[in-house]
Amino acid sequence: MTIRGSKTLTQQYAVIFAAVSSYWICSIGMVFLNKYLLSSPDLKLDAPLFVTWYQCLVTVVLCFLCSYLSKLFPDYIKFPEMKLDAKLSREVLPLSFIFVGMIAFNNLCLKYVGVSFYYVGRSLTTVFNVACSYVILGQQTSKPAIVCCLVIIGGFLLGVNQEDVAGSLSIIGVVYGVLASLFVALNAIFTKKTLGFVGDSIWRLTMYNNLNALFLFLPLMLFNGELGVIPYFDQITSVYFWSMMSLSGFFGFIMGYVTGWQIQVTSPLTHNISGTAKAAAQTVMAVIIWSEVKLMLWWASNLIVLIGSAAYTYVQQKAMERDFETNRVNRSKSTETEVPLLPVHDRSSSRLTEESKLV
Repeated sequence: MTIRGSKTLTQQYAVIFAAVSSYWICSIGMVFLNKYLLSSPDLKLDAPLFVTWYQCLVTVVLCFLCSYLSKLFPDYIKFPEMKLDAKLSREVLPLSFIFVGMIAFNNLCLKYVGVSFYYVGRSLTTVFNVACSYVILGQQTSKPAIVCCLVIIGGFLLGVNQEDVAGSLSIIGVVYGVLASLFVALNAIFTKKTLGFVGDSIWRLTMYNNLNALFLFLPLMLFNGELGVIPYFDQITSVYFWSMMSLSGFFGFIMGYVTGWQIQVTSPLTHNISGTAKAAAQTVMAVIIWSEVKLMLWWASNLIVLIGSAAYTYVQQKAMERDFETNRVNRSKSTETEVPLLPVHDRSSSRLTEESKLV
């Protein structure tokens, strides 16, 4: 028997399966599609920043489109209203510099390393997150979490070594991967500081970030020589090429939704575990698709990074639960204010009662 408005257990499992599947499909699809656009021998397009710029353009267009559709169909689509505000754009600009670095280095890493090494190449995000939180925010990290970070570093170094042994190591790709990890960590920290400017709307922040990125990428593309390459690209008028470019931009946009959906129907811990499992599946798929032969130690490096990342997630989750419980107990104690047995009309009794409500 089901209570009206609630879902059966089967329906709940179906929703969870749909959310997790959507996250996996979009995330893995985006990585493989970006790899194709960035370094496919069929395309031969040496313009990684232009690819990233176009993905930002698609995201901005989709933000305004969803905002418009939400006005037409308010019962079916919930999306914040999008308006162009020069002041808000300036407020978000410091974060946008970090955002541009994050997505640029991320795609540059993917251009120069294989998809099979991509996860390990960007695995230092957790380490940089801990380091930046301490340096910028002054947040202490527990010893178990630090041990997990050391495990991740060990797996990363072993993975780089094994790529070198296999003869497929790209030094510049590894450097871009490390820089991408650093900027991902910085982006997470500064996003929290910037959300207040846009009314705590992650979609509005996404729009302004990508809008600013459209202008910030222009001098970078000029410096990288891409503005002189694009007009002479032999597939510049190909419908197929622009379809793939637009699809990659759509994947980048929709990842924000499916990530939030997965967290909503499961939990942050389950989301991180799902992401770790997705990375493992992505690595295996890449090895199979490109018919790569990997040594046992190479697989061990991936396993070490996966275990270290999963353990860090578990440790942090437990720490959050302890902090929450401690705060709850402290709040309970602070509200247990003894009120003296005085006549009802006594003003001190009234004042203490009101103060206990405010705690």
